[in-house]
Amino acid sequence: MGTIWIQGVDAITLDAEGRVLRGVDLLIEGGRITRIGQAPPGTQADEVIDGRGKVALPGLFNAHSHAAMTFERGWAEDLPFPRWLNEKIWVAESALTPDDVYWGAALAACEMIRSGTVGFNDHYFYMDRVAEVVEQSGMKAQLAWCVFGIGADKEVGPGLDGTLAFIDQWQGAAQGRLRTCLGPHSPYVCPPDFLARIAQIAAERGLPVHLHVAESQEQVENSLARHGQTPVQQLAALGIFDGHVIAAHALALSDADRAILAEKGVFVARTPNTYLKLAMPINHVTDLHAAGVRVALGSDGPASNATMDLFQIMRQQALLEKYLRLDPESLPGDTPLRMACQTGAQALGFPESGSLREGAPADLLLLDFDAPHLRPRHDLIANVVHTATGADVTHVLVDGRLLLRDRVLLTLDEERILYEAERRAFRMVNQNMSQMREYQA
Repeated sequence: MGTIWIQGVDAITLDAEGRVLRGVDLLIEGGRITRIGQAPPGTQADEVIDGRGKVALPGLFNAHSHAAMTFERGWAEDLPFPRWLNEKIWVAESALTPDDVYWGAALAACEMIRSGTVGFNDHYFYMDRVAEVVEQSGMKAQLAWCVFGIGADKEVGPGLDGTLAFIDQWQGAAQGRLRTCLGPHSPYVCPPDFLARIAQIAAERGLPVHLHVAESQEQVENSLARHGQTPVQQLAALGIFDGHVIAAHALALSDADRAILAEKGVFVARTPNTYLKLAMPINHVTDLHAAGVRVALGSDGPASNATMDLFQIMRQQALLEKYLRLDPESLPGDTPLRMACQTGAQALGFPESGSLREGAPADLLLLDFDAPHLRPRHDLIANVVHTATGADVTHVLVDGRLLLRDRVLLTLDEERILYEAERRAFRMVNQNMSQMREYQA
């Protein structure tokens, strides 16, 4: 792997001191950052990048996504969550094919790379096809094949046994950039005995678990009526939280629930754009932080969120918390950025990533600050959190490999992906709506 020398760049390190460095050199060798500061005299590099007018920061990690749902972007608009899910999304997905998942995930990968995301935590179906996209794109990922545990006829794919075969095949693939985990849908879908089995397998194999938890107060009330426990309490009692767990959403929690999540070290992945677009009641991220819960940021599926640009999502989370708290000091400084970088990397199982420091993997991006909306540069962190967008990203590196150079995507055939994804998306939704009309007639 060649040496890359980024010259004269401003750097947001997100290191322990939160340093912001001006006009430094970054040397990248063997996939890692070997120097931050002034390059030694006589330095030679295979590629030199002019960093003047640019800002370097750690790559972003999407902690909860359904990447292939790019196919339903704009398909289910202006609907409450139950109608959005039952009348549109599940109807469209009933015609989903493995090839659809491949092209939908490839489209998402193009979008994520272009907007500075270096790794994503995906929870969907036909994940062997998503694994192919990870391998080809150069990104990092943790993949969970969603399973329900309510009968073979309800599974999308081969069920739990097939999930385990997928895990055996792909764990550690793509030069170690790909991780796999167990993906039960949620405690409101999966039966308790199935969740207990998932917990046992996770413990025996040392596998993470990625699932949806406490998305609404209605789910909490139903769980109390059915099991005498909140979803969080039930999952803890079943042993799900005894290992590495990513709990998506966690919107309806008690103080006791937050204490359990903190004690068990559960990562909570928040997707604020989805909550705003579907008008879902939510709780406070700052309450989770105060309880000691680790919170990362994700896009959810583009069907509910519409974008996979984590800069937009990070900004929405910061502004939403300030507004709901009526407190402009909520989520201050680089806190949202650390949620999008460090905590996300930890949730995906890449704990060395998420900051710029010597010896760390070279998972980073460059932003073009030679733009009116990013001047003046009083506070680079404030500019990044509250002003920058994915369109400002010029370069993306993963393990020292350039995936994006001067806004040109290097690893994927973007033109073909745009064509195939749209063509197949139209086919998928139109086929299902035609079948529904015939059934209703």
